[in-house]
Amino acid sequence: MEQSAKSNTLVVGVDDKISAGKAFLLGLQHVLAMDLYIAPIIIAGLLSLNATDTSFFIQMCFIGTGIATLIQTGFGLRLPVVQGPSYVPIGAMGAIGSKLGLGAMTGSLIPGALLMMLLGMPLKWFAKAVRRMIPPLVGGTVILIVGISLMPTGMNNIYRAEGNLWTNILIAAVSAGVLIICMLLGRQSKKLGTVSRLISVIVAIVAGTLFASMFGKVDFSRVAEADAFSIPSFFPFGAPEFNLSAIVTMMFVYFIILIETTGTWFVISSITGKELTDERLNRAAAGEGLGCFVGSLFGGTPMTGYSSNAGLIAVTGVGSRMAIMAGGGILIALGLMPKLSAAITCIPEPVINGIFGVVCVAIVVNGLKVIQFVDLDERAMMIIGVPILLTMAVTVLPDGALKGLPDFAVYVLSSGITVGALAALILNLVIPSGKHKAAAEGTLVASGGEQTAS
Repeated sequence: MEQSAKSNTLVVGVDDKISAGKAFLLGLQHVLAMDLYIAPIIIAGLLSLNATDTSFFIQMCFIGTGIATLIQTGFGLRLPVVQGPSYVPIGAMGAIGSKLGLGAMTGSLIPGALLMMLLGMPLKWFAKAVRRMIPPLVGGTVILIVGISLMPTGMNNIYRAEGNLWTNILIAAVSAGVLIICMLLGRQSKKLGTVSRLISVIVAIVAGTLFASMFGKVDFSRVAEADAFSIPSFFPFGAPEFNLSAIVTMMFVYFIILIETTGTWFVISSITGKELTDERLNRAAAGEGLGCFVGSLFGGTPMTGYSSNAGLIAVTGVGSRMAIMAGGGILIALGLMPKLSAAITCIPEPVINGIFGVVCVAIVVNGLKVIQFVDLDERAMMIIGVPILLTMAVTVLPDGALKGLPDFAVYVLSSGITVGALAALILNLVIPSGKHKAAAEGTLVASGGEQTAS
């Protein structure tokens, strides 16, 4: 079955023209639903940065994220993908920065980013590797893994948030409930239903925050303490230093990030109905590398496509690149105006993660859509089931379980998505396909401009 250029689940298509005001509103809800400040806060703690440097580090991450989003959505993948700081390199960056200094940490980020660019453009090797290794069975499994692996993260964030456990659960439930109601109203053909779905995330965030304020969970004091305006600078933590061991370590980490973000691209392709052609994939790899390079210039972190925001597209039905690019512009503005970025961080954690849970459901359903036409024999059962099992095993690892392991093992096992994706790739290669070959069923990534869903 040939995949259409526009998914019938979208209210606003990828290349549809929308007004500037509408783009701003729709892009804003993507920004509000992101937790992109969490990764830089963790890294800042590992590096023992003071409060001023931590605030500046977060500011630079906002700017790097906004620029990377504009690059990927406007010139790279050219699909509605939101870039954000990856959680994969947290351990590596903390270790390098603590042992070798912030200059060495910054220097370790640059070569890997440039190599990622080269693999996409001009070498054009990335698409060849993906097309040969990722049929619909593997691609759909990776999408499932993305959604399933994110669910425990959202739930744990609710349980571990400050305050009473059951209050946090109630706030998350109300936020998720409002979002679900808006989505169900969006099924109606009337104009009110469409509007309800388009701005469902903003409505859920506002309702959840107002409800949380009844329990004293909203505190805007940090907004008053933040600067009104701040100018970014290149290499804010000192000139880059190029240490060979640090560079090799980060190149391995970039490889994992590329696997992680490819899973997000599959999700977006499934939701929007836009095929991942060779040209698009190679541009995406180049865009990913360029975004990571820009992030390193501003002293930020490596960027990756955010699966949660891909899920938001399924929830709202808004696949417009213009909306995501407006979100990228908003992120840059937030980086230039710390008071605004501080206000974003004041949204209670249970509110964001209650909405996050619904988004994960949307991602899982789109994974099921990809594999629904695959012959689910014993081979397929292993390729789907074992990676999901390993993903969950890694996701629920006890705290401290990775201590004492080699660095490369820590980097891999720190991401359930990476473990699951690698397992799916390897199992697809080593388990004989017999009479049922994935190539006979079509490919998730098309090389000649045509993609089949079966």
